[in-house]
Amino acid sequence: MVKHNELPDPSKLSVYQDEFNEKSFWFKIKKYGKKVGAAGVYAVFLLYYTFRKPDLPLKARSTILGALGYFVMPFDFIPDITPIIGYTDDMVALTGALLLVAAYIDDATKDRARTKVKSLFGDDVLGDIQSIDEKIDRDHPKEAP
Repeated sequence: MVKHNELPDPSKLSVYQDEFNEKSFWFKIKKYGKKVGAAGVYAVFLLYYTFRKPDLPLKARSTILGALGYFVMPFDFIPDITPIIGYTDDMVALTGALLLVAAYIDDATKDRARTKVKSLFGDDVLGDIQSIDEKIDRDHPKEAP
């Protein structure tokens, strides 16, 4: 049973997997994307495009599916309609999942996510999303060729 009164534990996101579906995902992005902000939407798209990789290991796939399920879930620890802090719990789940699967987020995935975020928010958002890339790259540096 999913408890809606506590912050999500990124290591236990699999309980939210049943909440995710394409329709609810795109609905949430279209309706609340501006409130979530460019950085939050970028995190969502990084997870979404990583999830779609056919060779992604099951554990990473489950983590992402749980985080995206929590994101689209209509009932949260902090209601999404709460001004300013309403997406804090969603960001905890998304950030935790990003850190757990960062090794699977490659440059092509980042480019797809950046392109999609720019199509929604405009070209000015690169500074907003740069901190997410820096965190991913710092925690999982690329090996030298």
